[in-house]
Amino acid sequence: MFTGIIEELGSIENIEPRAAGTRLRVRAGAVCVDLREGDSVCVNGVCLTAVGVKADGFGADVSPETLQRSNLGALKTGSSVNLERALQASSRLGGHIVQGHVDGLGQIESLELLGDNNWWLRIRVPEEIDRYLVFKGSIAIDGISLTVAAVEGGIVSVTIIPHTYANTNLKSRKPGDTVNIETDVLAKYVEKMLSRLDLKNNKLTVERLLEQGF
Repeated sequence: MFTGIIEELGSIENIEPRAAGTRLRVRAGAVCVDLREGDSVCVNGVCLTAVGVKADGFGADVSPETLQRSNLGALKTGSSVNLERALQASSRLGGHIVQGHVDGLGQIESLELLGDNNWWLRIRVPEEIDRYLVFKGSIAIDGISLTVAAVEGGIVSVTIIPHTYANTNLKSRKPGDTVNIETDVLAKYVEKMLSRLDLKNNKLTVERLLEQGF
């Protein structure tokens, strides 16, 4: 589990295609300080397992399904990637609950300067993702925990503060680029539980909500 607070901007050192999937080699420093073989690490919002950990980087195997669902398949040698180690029980939850399970790809519509190095980012998202987005809700974009500032017509907008712009790969993004999107997991559970309720024929009571796990 992660928080969406990016710890370091790493870079892709090597990409090794395999019979099934790909092995990435990521150059990094800060996240490798206490990273161990088998630990989870979030790369552009995707939870991967670290292998071949060294002081200057780590490797990670990427499955065919992950390559298809995320933008990791579009990475090239030298590409910048957002990195975050798994959350420790004693850590501050500065962002929101991020699982590293990408729901799908969004496409950047625009990234406009608002002033004082604050930016307005607009991303087109698929319909199956749009239904989980709400005003002032949480969203992870390439693993970055952000707050939804507006959502309308399949476009989600967020404000990027100077620190986030300077310390993530957003500064190298441009219109047309794809980004990994993970919605708030709580919205998915609520949707499933509500789908089991017959609100038309059954009276909704506190007891009924408790039975459904609310």
